[in-house]
Amino acid sequence: MFDILTLNKIASCGLEKLDPAKYNISDSAKDPDGIILRSFSMHDMEVGENLKAVARAGAGVNNIPVDSYTEKGIVVFNTPGANANAVKELVIAGLLLSSRNIVGGIEWAKTLSGKGSEVGKLVEKGKSQFVGPEIKGKTLGVIGLGAIGVMVANSASALGMDVIGYDPYLTIDAALHLATTVKKADSAAEVYAQADYITLHVPLNDSTKETINSDTIAQMKDGVRILNFSRGELVNEAHLATALDEGKVACYVIDFPSDAVLSMKNVVATPHLGASTPESEDNCAIMAAKELREFLENGNIRNSVNFPNCEMAREGSSRITIMHKNTQGMLSSFSSAVADENINILNMINKSKKDNAYTIMDLDGDVSAALKEKIEAIDGVLRVRIIN
Repeated sequence: MFDILTLNKIASCGLEKLDPAKYNISDSAKDPDGIILRSFSMHDMEVGENLKAVARAGAGVNNIPVDSYTEKGIVVFNTPGANANAVKELVIAGLLLSSRNIVGGIEWAKTLSGKGSEVGKLVEKGKSQFVGPEIKGKTLGVIGLGAIGVMVANSASALGMDVIGYDPYLTIDAALHLATTVKKADSAAEVYAQADYITLHVPLNDSTKETINSDTIAQMKDGVRILNFSRGELVNEAHLATALDEGKVACYVIDFPSDAVLSMKNVVATPHLGASTPESEDNCAIMAAKELREFLENGNIRNSVNFPNCEMAREGSSRITIMHKNTQGMLSSFSSAVADENINILNMINKSKKDNAYTIMDLDGDVSAALKEKIEAIDGVLRVRIIN
């Protein structure tokens, strides 16, 4: 029986994927095998040695201490693509909001309340202050061509925009789904120079923090409109404020507003609505539950942010899974330890992700506590599980 702790309200259609005969699910489990959450911050949370996996029903994992969990051999999952359509639709809305000054027009129209029969005349007289360009025929630059970026690029192209995208880590799958009308740039600078609108779809890390700054803004067209539905820290706010004041940036649309951004002119801020649809929440919950289930029951990993994807069909009576550092000699050490117990290895797979690696071995015999301890004692091993 596995104990699962929920740290946020998780859609029931996701939790239903966990068989109640095998899983106890609650929001008060004391020493869980797995955790499912959305936005709850785990950075100050103490977890027990029994915790094996954390599944984030969403793409970003900034609310999870991934590095420390990695050293403890805790797999952290996310759900890439599950909320992609929801975010894509909001980005398209952001494109229109950035162009047509719809928000300004709505706020101004509210001031006409109580003017009676004069409202019609006042509307016709005042509407010129909210004139904005159409997006058709303009160039959209997409920085980051993952699940969301590809969908945004394709939709914008279908709306008649010229689209140019850049992603140095473009996957084969993403490339196959990208419309042939989307031009692939060789550098971000190429996008900055051509785009009338720029939308960001990259994860926040040390290399992407403050991607938009005074230097990159200087490479852009005058009057560029920037959309950020990824993370606020991708933009240097002080440099952005200057660019907005000077008119270099005509509008900034942000789904992660800060106090500083809210005080700037020509900003359209939404309160992190990217994945706020019932369909998205359902999709994320289902994917997170399936990832957690497959790992706990079979040791297979899919969509982990700290360990490699590694899956193998079950064979034999026992399975050993080993989380370890990606160093030479590991596989021979594991194989020797098993051979010393006179057990046959029926199948084995090993995958790596940067400094970390994961090995699955299916055996034709039972695994003793002594063998488990022997493998755990190998230098560089983070965690060993036996799955019968």
